[in-house]
Amino acid sequence: MASDLTVFIVDDDDAIRDSLEVLLDCAGFRAESFSTPLAFLESGAPSRPGCLLVDVRMPQMSGLDLQERLASGGHAMPVVVMTGHGDVPLAVRAMKAGAVDFVEKPFEEEALLAAVRSALALARAAECRTAAAAQPAAAPEQPAPAPAASAPPEVMDRLAALTPREMDVLRWLVAGKSNKIIAFELSISPRTVEIHRARVMEKMRADSLPALVRMAIAAGVVPGGM
Repeated sequence: MASDLTVFIVDDDDAIRDSLEVLLDCAGFRAESFSTPLAFLESGAPSRPGCLLVDVRMPQMSGLDLQERLASGGHAMPVVVMTGHGDVPLAVRAMKAGAVDFVEKPFEEEALLAAVRSALALARAAECRTAAAAQPAAAPEQPAPAPAASAPPEVMDRLAALTPREMDVLRWLVAGKSNKIIAFELSISPRTVEIHRARVMEKMRADSLPALVRMAIAAGVVPGGM
């Protein structure tokens, strides 16, 4: 992940902040931590590129309150919420409000890193869209080609072989969502998502998720939620 993206950690537990900073640093991410949502807001961090990893329960201002504050202030920073036992309903509320993912404490390291990667991928995509929008518009006589034009015929044939449900899963994968979030959006189990995801990878002959996403984008697949 590019070094100009930062994972901002907001948690009132000193030990958790320290352990997360160590974990993220070892995984190659830049991380900064804050003990309160107010400290985070006053630091100017919301205007910097990156994602937010925030505890859902904190005194004075909860993670959900911080998420809403960012949204109302026009900050589109991707958010991953951390929840304790029994806080899953709050995590679902956070997802409905736009959170990328949630991880439960005590969390598995790989699950947390996967959620962070998804959030940072969305942050990077938002930066690219902003940069593209700032470029001069193409002259009317030279319109930009349609997205599907860049996909080879064999990729289009593989795409046509997907079932409607497999296409649904592919669209959410292109949107950068985790299996857990896709399951929530499609009202199916995470295990079912895993099965569909494996079949999509096989049918599209993709050896990695980035390769799959590149093919889908070239074929004009619209990300889920759009």
